Formats: sequence, structure tokens, C-alpha cells
Amino acid sequence: MQIALTVVSLIGFLALTAGTALFVAAEFSLTALERSTVDAHARGGDRRSRQVQHAHRTLSFQLSGAQLGITITTLITGYIAEPVLAKFITPILSAMNVSESVASGISLAAALIIATSLSMVFGELVPKNLAIAHPLGIARFTAGAMAGFSKVFKWAINGLNGTANWVVRRLGIEPAEELRSARSPQELGSLVRISARRGALDPATALLVDRSLRFGERSAEELMTPRVKIETLEIRDTVADLIDAASRTGFSRFPVVDGDLDDTVGVVHIKQAFVVPTTGRATTPLIALAQKVPVVPSSLDGDAVMEQVRADGMQVALVVDEYGGTAGMVTMEDLIEEIVGDVRDEHDDPEIEVQRSGDSWICSGLLRIDEVSRATGYAAPEGEYDTLGGLVLAHLGRIPEVDDEVVLPNPAGDGRPDAHGGWIARVTGMDGRRIDRVSLTPVPAEEISKHAATASTDTEESTHG
Repeated sequence: MQIALTVVSLIGFLALTAGTALFVAAEFSLTALERSTVDAHARGGDRRSRQVQHAHRTLSFQLSGAQLGITITTLITGYIAEPVLAKFITPILSAMNVSESVASGISLAAALIIATSLSMVFGELVPKNLAIAHPLGIARFTAGAMAGFSKVFKWAINGLNGTANWVVRRLGIEPAEELRSARSPQELGSLVRISARRGALDPATALLVDRSLRFGERSAEELMTPRVKIETLEIRDTVADLIDAASRTGFSRFPVVDGDLDDTVGVVHIKQAFVVPTTGRATTPLIALAQKVPVVPSSLDGDAVMEQVRADGMQVALVVDEYGGTAGMVTMEDLIEEIVGDVRDEHDDPEIEVQRSGDSWICSGLLRIDEVSRATGYAAPEGEYDTLGGLVLAHLGRIPEVDDEVVLPNPAGDGRPDAHGGWIARVTGMDGRRIDRVSLTPVPAEEISKHAATASTDTEESTHG
């Protein structure tokens, strides 16, 4: 009889451990599933898939049921297993001439450790790892048993869950019945980059999606063509001048100004020239063709800028700074290039914004700081600059000349060289007082101090000279 009870107790221990495993697996599989995956499988009409969908949509209730099941099975497991296992350990200790009182204490403690360890490994850790690795399969496997348990103990689950929700509401938080499936652009961008690193997305697709997600974070100031690169026409110019400007520059749209960009009266498109008879092109003033275009603040976000540009027939908008001056112009091509990358045709300037040259990168001075980071790997600290040229100016402290060099700050922005080395920026081209081209070169740590000393001497000589 004693043997039969022992055998039944061991079988009960194993069954209860399996029950704990089932509840743990159900809990982790449901929390690891995405709603889109669950709904996609439920549309197939499979009964288990619909059970999983129902469980996922009532997640708070299901998790409370799983926790109740884990608690019940764990308590009963401890109650059954400890005395049964102690019966196997006590004779061993008695054979070692351990006193009965000491043997009883040691056997109970050892039984508790063994029972807890077995329950933790096979009842919790193993099913948890299986559920995380194969959430949908495990959720389907446990769906039927969980549905039955939840139906039987619905009264207890609702009572416990209601009490917990009351406490949470007292803390000022509204409980959620299901997981939040929506993702912020930052979260989606992180998922895209992780997927690309693991090979789930090819690099080109990952880059396109990442650029699209970042687009809304850009401002009009970051998206625009800056003022210094805009070709303008005067109100006194004619349609013939418009055709000449388009042929010379390759541009199709030109602001028509009364003196400078701050007094822009409208924008003309080259296609407007073809509605004017050939005989009248030399005498028709552009002010007669100029069309008003939207004016947007430089701080406007990318999505709003896109709406403004798309709504305008000229597909262009002027960007003004906080002082009301014209900072630049943004076109549909600028917006598309921000998403898909550089778009070039036979009229574009052949000069590429970033070119690899040995260990260096030759970059446009108008390249944004985030674009510099993506192209070269150099991450500049935050500062009062938006472009690579602005970064060089900020740390050189004067209008540079060709071949001037500056040690760029490390990402921490503390002015000290990085332990692994640093970056040297050398001005390779100027456009008047604007930095046109910059060479970026990573150098070892031991060379940074030498370059920094040389740059400091040059700056002092220029200042005192």
C-alpha cells in the first residue's frame, strides 16, 4: 500500500509539473505573439487558430488564468513532492549513522531543493524557452487546455483580475486588455535595422524603409535646397532668359525675385515658356508668368511639407527662417531624394556629395550631419550647426582657406581625442566664403595630438597675423 501511494505521488508530481509547464508555455507564447500574425492565421478558419485569437484579444484575463494555474500546480507539487522525496533520502542518511531528528530535517530540505529545481527547470524554464522560440505553435498546442481551465475557473480569474485592475487604477493607470500592437516610427526603425542585420530584409529594402520612417522627423530646413544653391531670375527678365537659364543650369523651376530671394514674387517653370509664341519670348516679362507658391516655416516637419508641396501645382515651396527671410526652397525632387536617395538625370551636376578616396571621404560642405554619419561613420556631437561645413566652421573659428585642417570633436563632445582615434577634416574646396568640399579622414589616436597641435598653431598665426 505504501509503495502504491509513493508511485501515485510521483506520477502526480510529474503530472503537476507538466501542468505548470502548460500554463507557463501558454503565458509566454501569448505575450510573444504579434496581433497581425494571430489574425492572419485565424482568417484560415482553423478552430485552434480562432481559440488563439480569442485568447490574444482577452490577454489580461488569459494571463490571470495562467498565473492562477501556475500557483495552484506549484503549491500542490510542493505539498506532494517534498514528503515523497524525503522518504527516499531519509534511509540514505540513516545508513550514514545520522540521527533521526537531523536526518528528518536534512531530508526535507533536500527534498524541497530537488522538487523546486525540477519544477523550475521542467515546469518553467524549458516551456518558457520553447514558447519564445515558437510562440504560434505553442499557443495552438495550449489553446484548448487553457480555454477549458479558464471556463471552469472563470469566477476566480475574474475576481483576482478585477482586484488587480482596481489597484492599478488607484495608481493612475488604466489596465489594458490586450497588448499594444501599434509601433512608433522609432520602434519600427529599430525593427528594420535588426531585421537587416539578421538577414530577414535585404539592405536596399531596409534602407528604403528606414529612410521612409525617418522622413517625418525631418524639418523643412533639413529637406530644402539652401539659399546659396538657388538660381533666381529677376522680374525684368523675359521668357527668353528663362529658357537660357534652364539650358545653362538644367533646372526647371526658378524663383522670380525683385532684387533677392527675400522679395520673391513667384516661381516660373520652363514648361510655361512653351505657351508663349516664339516671337514674343524676348519681350514677355517673367512677372506675367510667375505663380505664387506656398511659404512654409523652416521648422515644419517632413510630412506637412510633403502635403504643402503636393497640393501646389508647381510642386515647390519656399522655406523661411524665424526672421522671415527666405532660407531656401523645397521641391518634390528634394522630398523624393530624402526617401529613395540621390536621384540624378543628364542635367544634374556630376559632382557626387560623398566620394571614397583611399582612407578618406570627400564630402560636400552642405551635407547634413546625419548624412555624414551614415556615409562615413563619423558621428558628430550636437551643436549649433546642421551641415558638415557648419561643423568645420564652428571648430575652426574663422572663414577657412583651402587645405585648412581641423580635428573634429568626438561623439561625446568633450573635446578630447577618442581612445581609438579620431577624425581630421581638411577643406579641399571653397565657393566664395562657403565651404564647398571637405575631406574626412579617420586617424589613429597617436596622430590626433600632433594634428591638434598643428591646427592650434595655424589658428594662432592666422589670428595674430
